[in-house]
Amino acid sequence: MKIKDKKKLARVIATWLVTGIMLSVFILDIITLVIENSYVSKTVITDEKSSQQHSDDRIHFLNTANSDCILLESNGRFALIDSGEGNENPRKKTEYKGFRDEVIEYLKKVASDKTGKVTLDFIVATHMHYDHAGNFTSIINDSNIKIQKAYIKDYDAQNVSEIESEHWGNRQMYIDITDALKKHNIPIINKVDTSDLNFGDFTLNFFNGEPEEKTQTNGENANSIGIKVTKGEKSAFLAADFTADTGLEARFAESIGDVDILKIGHHGYYGSSSADFLKVLKPEIAICTNQIGKIYPNVKWNFVMVAKAPVFSTVHRNGIITTFTDDNEIVLTQNIM
Repeated sequence: MKIKDKKKLARVIATWLVTGIMLSVFILDIITLVIENSYVSKTVITDEKSSQQHSDDRIHFLNTANSDCILLESNGRFALIDSGEGNENPRKKTEYKGFRDEVIEYLKKVASDKTGKVTLDFIVATHMHYDHAGNFTSIINDSNIKIQKAYIKDYDAQNVSEIESEHWGNRQMYIDITDALKKHNIPIINKVDTSDLNFGDFTLNFFNGEPEEKTQTNGENANSIGIKVTKGEKSAFLAADFTADTGLEARFAESIGDVDILKIGHHGYYGSSSADFLKVLKPEIAICTNQIGKIYPNVKWNFVMVAKAPVFSTVHRNGIITTFTDDNEIVLTQNIM
């Protein structure tokens, strides 16, 4: 056989192999979605109405596309974990719109007092990525929003990748946020305490992500702060951008323990929600701040085969509220904007 014919044959074989692999992944993904939908259909989710509150101990997962914005509510107190995608992303080519107006509108709709003022006991920036902290400067500078304190870890430039450093604007965002906090005399807590924090009827535990070795390959996700929220016998873990490849899942899984709800880490992208992590946490419900179709197939597979838990998208449901009742139940509602 001539060399030219051998090369042609090799290309044909390679093409068929790649096509076979892609087709197998596609078929497996379809099977996974079918099984996943059977899990989802077993959970009753009603539309959220102001006159239909099961309790005032709630976690509001806002619809901010593939970004995180989570409002905690308990006994009339409020706190904000991350702020959603901002309106001036340094990555100019990003396809995602900002959610500044929607987030601020929601805070004023849900958390304002009789005078129209919003008081947040605290805010938390889980890490310095724009899809988590992009709206904080606008929120801090809003004259109708008062913030009691802010959990903002010191920015560590030694642990960001080259692309983050040059194109993502992490450092400048940190500077803008902390400058705004200082301008309004809001205390900054940069050493996050891992002990219990009482917040209304909730108990909060912070899991302070920080790479054990400072290398630029870890990226800012390795600095993520995860938060466990507990009331009575029920709990949720808000996984920020915890992933297996940053080492955070393996490092904290046993300390986190069983949870009823898991806010999927890193929007369901590659490296999040490993089988080992799910085997320890055993979540009964998963919430993803992303479209279902953008969750990686292996992540969906882990929830179907390992956790056997339904995955609910904040995008497809237009936000999700998880209400912790006084009877040790969790009620889910949707369409919260």
